[in-house]
Amino acid sequence: MTADATPTLRRITTFPVKSLDGQSVETVDLVENGGLAGDREFALFDSEGAYVNGKRAREIHRMRSSVDGERDEITLSTPDRERATFQLNADNEELTGWLTEFLGEPVELRRNRAGGFPDDTDASGPTLVSTATIRELASWYDGITPSGMRRRLRANLEIDGVPAFWEDRLFADRDSRVAFEIGDVRFEGVNPCQRCVVPSRDPETGAEYPDFRETFIERRRETMPAWSGGDWFDHHFRVMLNTVVPASEWGKSLSVGDSVRIGEVVDAGDADSTGDTD
Repeated sequence: MTADATPTLRRITTFPVKSLDGQSVETVDLVENGGLAGDREFALFDSEGAYVNGKRAREIHRMRSSVDGERDEITLSTPDRERATFQLNADNEELTGWLTEFLGEPVELRRNRAGGFPDDTDASGPTLVSTATIRELASWYDGITPSGMRRRLRANLEIDGVPAFWEDRLFADRDSRVAFEIGDVRFEGVNPCQRCVVPSRDPETGAEYPDFRETFIERRRETMPAWSGGDWFDHHFRVMLNTVVPASEWGKSLSVGDSVRIGEVVDAGDADSTGDTD
């Protein structure tokens, strides 16, 4: 990064159905609970109400999806099935029947317009990573490209014009948050995301990359910048930033090209409420 480089929002990705493919957008609104409009607005559940996602259902990686928001349609395909298009709504039995047959277990599709279905309900804002981090992580593994690593990490916001692991500047210790702005939207960085099994799997096939986690932990420890840390790294299988968005920012929008500015460290107890009541 040159001295006069400006951190810039390079990419916005939403995941209309949790665990399925993401879609790049040029602009997006912030909705209730601080999520991005249309991000993880739908999710699959089993008969006991538990998520059916990439963590537990490896087959999901073999399914390609695209969503047409204007038509409320989803198109699905797999290596052994032709493309099929359905109305994207929670009551579409034809859609859930297709998914049930492919996944081999009964599934239910649910919708939450108020912030979607984030993994971390205490940090329900969009996730963030830098382009340089994606490139650095990809360089640790033979055969994984930056675009492939991007799909493994599944971040919402990607920042360019900064060095690898720059996003580690956006969290402090467990009692604090780091305020920052993208465009005119205020965020508060909470913690580095604790990764699950999904990044270790090929996003096309679900095949596990040998020793992915072990390599990651070793290299993350070796390349940890001086600005990283706080007390969050009880282990090193962490990358990407979890955020909260104050209620005052809901309804604002982000656009590719927005500049990013780091603000002050705030006490987590005094940080603006995200509006959560549960």
